[in-house]
Amino acid sequence: MGQLSSKYAGRHGVPHASSLNELLQLWMSCKATRTLMEIYTQCLSSLINSCPDACVDALLDTSVQHSPHFDWVVAHIGSSFPNTIISRVLSCGLKDFCVHGAASADVLFPSAADKRIPKIASVVGILGHLAPRHSESIKQELLKMFHESLGPLRDQQQKVTVPFLLQLAVMSPMLLSTISSELVDSLKPSVLNQLHQHFATLPREDLENMVSLIVHLICQTAYGAYRILQFLVNTAMPASVITTPGLAVQDSVREACDRIIQLLLLNLQKLVYNRTSTNVIDSGSRVVPFLDELKNHVRDLCIETLRLERKRYLWQHQLLGLLSIYCSSCATDALCFMLTLAKNPEELSLGAQLYAVLSSSVKGLLPTTVKKCVSQIHSGSVSEQHMTQLFSNLALIIQWDKEDIGPASMSSQVAQIVSLHLYDFGQLLLHRNPNVCEAAALLLSVSPMPKALKPADLMTIVRAAVHHFFSALHRKNGSGIGHISKLLFRLSSICSATMKTILQHLVEGAMHRGNLGLFGGKSEQIESNDLFLKDSKTSLLDVNYKFGTAVNFSGSIWSVFHAGVIGQGLKPFIAPVNQDKEAVLYNIHHYMNLIIRCCSGGKYHTELNEIQPPIVVINPEAAKTVAVVLVENICPDVSNSELAWPPEEYTKNTVERDIQIRKCFEENPLLFELLRFVSIGRPALCYCSVVLRGLLATLMAHWEAKRDNVTTTSPWYLQASCNLIACMGEGHLLPPVLSNMHEIFDKLTPFEVHLLLLSVWDYMRDNSPLPQKFTFNADKGLFYRDFSRDGDINKYLSVVQSVVHKNIENLGLFGGRFQV
Repeated sequence: MGQLSSKYAGRHGVPHASSLNELLQLWMSCKATRTLMEIYTQCLSSLINSCPDACVDALLDTSVQHSPHFDWVVAHIGSSFPNTIISRVLSCGLKDFCVHGAASADVLFPSAADKRIPKIASVVGILGHLAPRHSESIKQELLKMFHESLGPLRDQQQKVTVPFLLQLAVMSPMLLSTISSELVDSLKPSVLNQLHQHFATLPREDLENMVSLIVHLICQTAYGAYRILQFLVNTAMPASVITTPGLAVQDSVREACDRIIQLLLLNLQKLVYNRTSTNVIDSGSRVVPFLDELKNHVRDLCIETLRLERKRYLWQHQLLGLLSIYCSSCATDALCFMLTLAKNPEELSLGAQLYAVLSSSVKGLLPTTVKKCVSQIHSGSVSEQHMTQLFSNLALIIQWDKEDIGPASMSSQVAQIVSLHLYDFGQLLLHRNPNVCEAAALLLSVSPMPKALKPADLMTIVRAAVHHFFSALHRKNGSGIGHISKLLFRLSSICSATMKTILQHLVEGAMHRGNLGLFGGKSEQIESNDLFLKDSKTSLLDVNYKFGTAVNFSGSIWSVFHAGVIGQGLKPFIAPVNQDKEAVLYNIHHYMNLIIRCCSGGKYHTELNEIQPPIVVINPEAAKTVAVVLVENICPDVSNSELAWPPEEYTKNTVERDIQIRKCFEENPLLFELLRFVSIGRPALCYCSVVLRGLLATLMAHWEAKRDNVTTTSPWYLQASCNLIACMGEGHLLPPVLSNMHEIFDKLTPFEVHLLLLSVWDYMRDNSPLPQKFTFNADKGLFYRDFSRDGDINKYLSVVQSVVHKNIENLGLFGGRFQV
């Protein structure tokens, strides 16, 4: 059959020897060759038990003589007697290797072993044919042969078993992948110590050859590559003090593994940098199976590297660099994992070192990495914990440039790249996890603002940032408040439209009922009782059916009063909530500090312990924005064009609106702070004319109806009166002599306060608060009002002077304050 196979191999219609299945079908379709095969199979089944070696030797000799044309016979015979053929083929191959290959040291691992050891090629071919269907049997036989060679009494064949197995692995990648992972699992400390004992007597040159061959095989190993790497690293690591004595390997074994790792990294470096292609990222470059398998374990390598265990992290960090250069996608993954998993600056520095190694070989690494991180975040493949860590690490890298820590080039590049993804990170300010929100705020607060951003995206970021600001106030997170305040200030510096939008959302957010408690305010709880729900769902058709003798005003504005709703009884009493005054002051301080910084170009900043805050110049347009938003939210049914003050009798027509204005100020003490801020940005207070006169009208009505002898019995109204007059004076709506009257309110009777407020109303009626009356002072950068143009002021001072004269014993020292 060997002669026939070789003779007719070149005939037309005969498949190539590599097409084993087609060749087998062709020869088995011939009756003569099929008969010869059946005869040989019958003979082999009769003699296999009595003289197996002779049978297998004859098969191997014929295979060597007529290979590869005889391989179809070997495949058919091997499939018929798999177990016997596998064991005997290995036995015969080992004998032949012992005779031809182990005679001298220079032929232990020849490059042309199939010429010096004729049968080894046939052994490899036969096992290769059987491997697809009988890989488990081949694996068991190879492991059995390996363990039997470690016995105490070793003959010549057992001594060369390991070199023989290594030579098989070199010649057959299939056999290498079949046994590699299981062989590693069997290398227990005791087995390693035995191997070292057996090979310690070999000459140094043979040992070097063996180590080189092992390194070559590892580079060619695909399946189980990560397990092999971990085995080498774990074995090479110094023994721990808690290691069980019986489970520890000898120092010489540890040193051997250390040397194998060093040579492995050196060999991988040569393979990576010396590939045929000039472009190291070219997909057509030479394949390294070991690195190809490690592509799926980049995350595991990063985790092991970040453990910072002595030599381990250095080896795996170097391997990560080689793997990243070998495959550009691995470079992006490795740096992404480093930025996500690093938990402290020391671990993060490993990511910076990896980037320093790869930056010259992999183009666009940082932009690709950040883009990949963003896409993973939006796809939900990154956990909230890792998301928080990623943002913190990116922020830390950006801050390296300012603190002279780490590579400045990486810091500046990361800052620019993050600014390009401002919208992507800004959306995470609304994340359900507060830690993610705070980390995102920290990152955005240290990154530069982009040169250009879509208005819609910018508005989305502004809304998210303002929402996070109030959330940080609720959580009482000082660092979070600082980061988001810095972000909002930097956003406000982009353009005036952004600044106005931020101010609008800040004012509207402060007046939201859910945030009133932050600033010492109180909100009415909406009771969702059954009657209310029933009325809210009343059908308009049903109401019209009842339009007979009486009109049903249920649910209309006329049925709603401050004491309750007609048909539903009085409003339930809401007990005041005890609030922490320090927390309220803390929140007001940070809120107003942010408002003023946004309006003053960042030139204003105060601390809680400052007694005298610095003088600040407020942008008039920004103050006007706050004023307009205040008016829109306090009384939305009024336009800002109503600047002129009507006569005092006109207040009878606006009682409902005035009470609503007073109620807003009573529920939210922050409104007086905002009003004071608006008064500083002259002439913005003019646009709050409707609010000012509504509040003044309710205060006048209260003091007129008050029957007590002192004003201190109404503390809120007293404080509101003082704050209102002080703000009007600060905003130059009142001359100084009139604005000083709030200093004596607590020493007067309610009716006297009413008279003084009435004189203020008269002045405002005759001198309407119009922005045109203000002139700009270029030296001080402020708007001022020349009150001398308003005519004689003495007629408005007669009341206050009379009150001071009446109470001369208590107010004598204040007399000079009301003289022109």
